Amino acid sequence: MKLEIGKFFVKKITFGPKTEYADGVLSIDKDAALAKVMEDEHITAAELHIVNPGDLVRLVPVKDAYEMRCRVAGAKGIYPGVTSPLESAAHGRIHALKDASLLVVGKHWGSFQDGILDMGGPFQRNTIYGAMRNLVLIADTDEEFERHEQQKTNHALRWAGFRLSEYIGECLRDLKPEELESWELDALNRRSADVQKLPSVVYVLQPQTQMEVPGFNTLVYGWNANHMLPTYMHPNEILGGAVVSGSFMPCSSKISTFEHCNNPTIKSLLKAHGKTLNFLGVIMSNLNVVMEQKVRMAVMVAQMASSLGADGAIVAEEGYGNPDVDYIQVLVELEKVGVKTVGISNECTGRDGKSQPLVALDAAATALISTGNVSQMYTLQPMPLVLGELEALARDGLSGGWEGCVKADGSAVLENNAMFCSDHPSGFSVKRCFDF
Repeated sequence: MKLEIGKFFVKKITFGPKTEYADGVLSIDKDAALAKVMEDEHITAAELHIVNPGDLVRLVPVKDAYEMRCRVAGAKGIYPGVTSPLESAAHGRIHALKDASLLVVGKHWGSFQDGILDMGGPFQRNTIYGAMRNLVLIADTDEEFERHEQQKTNHALRWAGFRLSEYIGECLRDLKPEELESWELDALNRRSADVQKLPSVVYVLQPQTQMEVPGFNTLVYGWNANHMLPTYMHPNEILGGAVVSGSFMPCSSKISTFEHCNNPTIKSLLKAHGKTLNFLGVIMSNLNVVMEQKVRMAVMVAQMASSLGADGAIVAEEGYGNPDVDYIQVLVELEKVGVKTVGISNECTGRDGKSQPLVALDAAATALISTGNVSQMYTLQPMPLVLGELEALARDGLSGGWEGCVKADGSAVLENNAMFCSDHPSGFSVKRCFDF
């Protein structure tokens, strides 16, 4: 099963009379792009901005990030089951704009799972998006039923991001890629003896799926992953757009839709396949609320990994707190069946650094990678330009913000919790560890 991704490297984004890409320049017809956004009657206001690395611009509340891409062979769209018919995302060809992203930001209203992002200044490096050229959609909606809810589905804004990323990506359809990336993984029973002699590794992804009401959770081919049992997936499915981000998790822990489509852990495993390891594929799991559901999921993950013949596993958790129980339980069950396991997650040590970093721990969890501490405190100096509304951080219950955290001069005190996608449990981490 082969997936090709044609790469087009963006050196500049500008507005112009036509949406097109040439020689590193992405030109966007603003009126046509906004018309695509306004197809949803619930969008009441929308504007587009361009921000570049180093710009002294602050974005808040950021909802999600998207790669601008189109599918030129295989399925009919880039998000099968979400914005296009339900088909396999694992094969065909995608054309994608690289070194750039689309960011969707609320014009006013934020929620628990929204975040803040600086394009310049000392916190530019807290997330991969600070190093990209970004098209920014600022929009508002008439979704009054959730305006004052701390948890918001952000449906109209998120789907506007899907549509807009597809619309812009279409300008690449008939172009020759500057680079062509190819991902291929044979069926397990068709691999050579030399490959099968290598250590076998499976990747277990635990996207955020805790909400038992619809509209908030990560979607897998458009399906609410809260309703899933652990499922074996070809890695190309994730890179091909089968998984899109939800709207429920503290924001620094979030895996954006952009990151799912570019998951660096999956790409690293695919690159190492047949050389240093035998990559068996992905077990898409979920995160639950009830203890019985957590145990059931963990036992099924371990059974699946064992049946696949895994010698080792990488487990990645989106979120923290209650989901730590699912995360550690999976590590325990995998170790029980002889699968050596490494975990990737962030941690929550409390502002004084003295709390247990994960809600659940076990002696079997001997190899844990931390991608950041959600409790780390930051002081943000005023920024000359804010796109969105800074007061959303304090007023609307953004994780990491609270009433009074935004000062009259435009500075703010907040927890890392509020930094958009800054902990990157997908493997994109930009942070370092230091010994003391």
